[in-house]
Amino acid sequence: MPSPISGRWNSSRGPVAANAAVTRPADAAAAACGSAPSSARRQTDGRAPSPRAAAAKPASWFSWCRRRPCSVQSGQIYRQLRDAILDGRLRATEPVPPTRELARRLAVSRNTVAVAYDRLAAEGFLRSRVGAGTFVQAAGAAPRGAPAASPLRPRRVWDDLAVWPRPMPGIRWDLRAGVPDVRLFPFEAWRRITAGVLRPSGLRDAASAGDPAGLADLREAIARHVGVSRSVRAGAADVLVTSGTQQAIDLVVRVLLEPGDVVAVEDPGYQPVVTLLRAAGLRVVGVPVDAEGLRVDELPGAARAVYVTPSHQFPLGMPMSLPRRRALLAWARRRDAVIVEDDYDTEFRYGGRPIEPLQSIDEDGRVLYTGTFSKVMRPVLRLGFLVAPPSLHRALRLARYASSWHAELPAQAALARFIDEGLLARHVRRSRRAYQARHERVAELAGRWSRPVPAEAGLHLSAALPAGTDDAAVARRALDAGIGLFALSEFAVTGPAAPGLVLGYGAVDEAAIDAALARLERVIAGRA
Repeated sequence: MPSPISGRWNSSRGPVAANAAVTRPADAAAAACGSAPSSARRQTDGRAPSPRAAAAKPASWFSWCRRRPCSVQSGQIYRQLRDAILDGRLRATEPVPPTRELARRLAVSRNTVAVAYDRLAAEGFLRSRVGAGTFVQAAGAAPRGAPAASPLRPRRVWDDLAVWPRPMPGIRWDLRAGVPDVRLFPFEAWRRITAGVLRPSGLRDAASAGDPAGLADLREAIARHVGVSRSVRAGAADVLVTSGTQQAIDLVVRVLLEPGDVVAVEDPGYQPVVTLLRAAGLRVVGVPVDAEGLRVDELPGAARAVYVTPSHQFPLGMPMSLPRRRALLAWARRRDAVIVEDDYDTEFRYGGRPIEPLQSIDEDGRVLYTGTFSKVMRPVLRLGFLVAPPSLHRALRLARYASSWHAELPAQAALARFIDEGLLARHVRRSRRAYQARHERVAELAGRWSRPVPAEAGLHLSAALPAGTDDAAVARRALDAGIGLFALSEFAVTGPAAPGLVLGYGAVDEAAIDAALARLERVIAGRA
């Protein structure tokens, strides 16, 4: 008989047969025993198949089915359904197929299935209701996992890496950096647009549906959006749609770097990117930052690439000065290096002069510019983009195709319309006003017990604590008090970071900021 769930005949007992599609709860029971293709099904009354059906499969397949005693086939059906119930694949109250339907799927007699059902009912696994059907009665355990004992082991690099950020269940005040307020998002407009693109005629750009670079409509919309809002110089052909910043950087690594290459990153810096680079076998070197941003004079001479957040340094928050930007571009020209510019949240700028991205002043095509819509819109919308020079277009498309081909098409089409209808710009303006009020309030209150790092953009600010403070311990005590936040030491790359806290204000109500920071002040003072 077929093996559980897979619907394939065990090689030790007979040839392989295809399994019917499982689309209903009742079908899961049939899948636990498997099913034969329609061309190979026997009559449910036990008679031999028609000559036409017999010709569709080798004679040995049918002779194998015919020579199995009814008791043996029934026993196999019984054991496989029982195992599926016990290990949780079939759950209590789920219906199982009628005996006639399961017999047809398995190419056995109806009586064979009925005997198995009767045995399962007698043992309390199934129960029948007149006029309703047969249902699973016993509750099993969780579904079985893969075999625990395996000779396979990951590469050593994975032993030293960890998922960031750590889980923070049950927090009352969410002060985590980079988390937007989803309540500000125009759900009704997004729902209308999404419903439109899901219609049969909704995909206006069907010709580019399989393009690894993304839908042409969306690439054109992104090029216009970043050109107006961020002064990025890009046409639609320069834009590649990604599933976020990390995938964009992963594509850059695949196309431009070799294992063992040196990559410089800001220290402190964004840990998910550091993890990605180390997992790719690259040597990551942290470079210190100061009030003007990345210390270009500290860059290692062997670096092949530099990852920076010049418009709003993560996590400290200061922008990179124009002289420092020009110095970084000159360094990349001399060293024949690439610069990856992550502009993750500068739509939310609250004062000062607009900051020109590195990409807009790059004359040599050495800057690859990446951004994401997760912080502007919703974290669950995993869409971002990479702007690259023409010399890399083909290779980046191939790398995107080799990794995951393309992003979700309905989401791409919906985002293109969202931008074209002006809804993204309107949402950014509305959100900016709300976030600016929170930014100012957090800076004012945090200034009473810390030294906030000057910042004029984004969804967080950093607050320096007195030297010698164990900021990780402060963050743990804050979590115990119901406050979720990050310590600056979590973002250290090479050397220890100065003690401090990163205070996000995207996900906390303005009305709750006072209570949250008052509680945090008591935690720092040891009174909570």
